[in-house]
Formats: sequence, C-alpha cells, structure tokens
Amino acid sequence: MHNNRIRSAGELAFNAAMFVCSIVLLWSSYQISGFESLSSPGALPMVVALVMMISSGLILLNCWRRAERDRTRFMQDILPPAVIVMMLFITGYALLLTSLGFLPTSLIFLILSVLYLRRGGLIFAVGVSLLALVLVYIVFRLVFSVLMPAGIVPEAEILAAIGQIFGGTR
Repeated sequence: MHNNRIRSAGELAFNAAMFVCSIVLLWSSYQISGFESLSSPGALPMVVALVMMISSGLILLNCWRRAERDRTRFMQDILPPAVIVMMLFITGYALLLTSLGFLPTSLIFLILSVLYLRRGGLIFAVGVSLLALVLVYIVFRLVFSVLMPAGIVPEAEILAAIGQIFGGTR
C-alpha cells in the first residue's frame, strides 16, 4: 500500500504539469465566449477547467509539502524503456497513417510491437498481427462502416471485387 506522506518519483513534476494544463484550459475556455452568462457556450468548459485548476492546485500544494521521497526511480519504475519505445512506435504510427493508410501502417505497427514486446518470433508476430488486423478491419470497416485512411491500398476496389464475388450489386 502506498504511504500518502511519501512522494513518488516524478509526482511533483506531473502535478505541476496538470496545474499548468488546467490554467491553459481555463484560459482557452474563457476565450470561447468570455463570461457573459451561465448559459453561454464557454460557461461549462470554464467551470470544468476551474474545478480542475482548483483540485490540481490543492494536490500540487499537498505534494509540495511532502519532503520525503520513496525509493522509486523514474526511468526504471515510472517510465521504463518499454514504455518509451511504445510511445515512439505510436508516434511513428500517427505520422505514417495518412500517407500509407490504415492497413499497412497498422500491420507495421502491430508486427514491430509484437516483435519488441515478445522479443522474437517473426512468423508468430506476422501471424498474430495479421489476425488482429483482419478482425479489427472486419469489425470497424465492414460491420460498423467506419472510414479509415485508405493510403496506398486500393481498398474501395478490393471491397467492390469482394462484393461482386459474393453477389453484391448487379
């Protein structure tokens, strides 16, 4: 159980970042329409941001008062290398999604993630990634008709060909 009197590694910096973010959100919500009335478009976002600012400020103050730190190390316990690598993979995924499209980008991301987290087995990584991608594609694209970035794969033509094979439009 965590002792509330002891500060963990990175806790003060995180709480300070939350407080600063809440101030920025409060200012942004004020710029929506100012504080004209309780029914103005920016009123609810301002109230939510104000509550966030007050609560994060109190948490930051409470954390600041705790002088003693526990034995956690930030880069080992809070942000280990696996988390950093996965964050880089996600960043790469986001950057490549519009240019390559959903299918190839997701396949590359899944294969690299499985290879890194499982530490080996290319055939296994490709198989699991293909299976997961096919299931995700069926559920989101075919069942729920969610549009995904097409990119370099001629998805519309492939779906039309599959539709004609199974007696789609005549």
